[in-house]
Amino acid sequence: MEPVLIMPPTQIEILATPVHRVTMDQTVQIVIRFMLEPRLHQIVTTNPEFVMTAQKDAEFRHILRAADLCIPDGVGLLYASRWLGAPLPERVPGSELVYRLAETAAAQGWRLFLLGAAPGVAQAAADIFQKMFPDLVIAGTYAGSPAVEENDAIVERINSSQANILFVAYGAPKQDKWIARNREKLTAVRVAIGIGGSLDFVTGKAVRAPKWARNLGLEWLHRLYLEPWRWRRMLALPQFAINVFLSKKI
Repeated sequence: MEPVLIMPPTQIEILATPVHRVTMDQTVQIVIRFMLEPRLHQIVTTNPEFVMTAQKDAEFRHILRAADLCIPDGVGLLYASRWLGAPLPERVPGSELVYRLAETAAAQGWRLFLLGAAPGVAQAAADIFQKMFPDLVIAGTYAGSPAVEENDAIVERINSSQANILFVAYGAPKQDKWIARNREKLTAVRVAIGIGGSLDFVTGKAVRAPKWARNLGLEWLHRLYLEPWRWRRMLALPQFAINVFLSKKI
């Protein structure tokens, strides 16, 4: 593993959306550093869909710009960064990062809370993490919802658990907005990250693309094949490519 970074990572902007130039190992080391600071740090798993949503959602755009770390989760960002002349070092998929953070939490003694996903999924994922990393302390799990009327009760549940690190699986942008509006309310949490459908992958409820497809940047096509109802959301990908192409100053 690479040594702890002393300086904050550099970032690039893709369609006015920040993305940090980090590797998976650097991301883990940054989280370790964040955990030493007495405040909540928000991490977002930026991908092309995030970037396009931010173009029309001012609140989400502000959250992305205010986040402590915007990891490049999405091969489209790598292609875009190369086209813009500021290549990102590698993709940092949130669905893989959750394992690294669970492992690190076990080694560091952090208390992990899993929030969101369908009822029962967070607990099933917690059980799997616990088997993989026996020293991991699961502070709690809860499905709940990002609805405002549930907000205070969920915050109280997390605070009572004394969780240090929080995974929020409500899907973007709801999960990221939930974290942002509760940054000052979560008393013991030092790192909160929106993880989308990662817990579904952990539990096997959803199936990741084969490694060859991920290496070729075709994970989106595999997911569309398995979940054809996502086709409207996938329209963001060609829109992203067109906008990035036109944004480059020739």
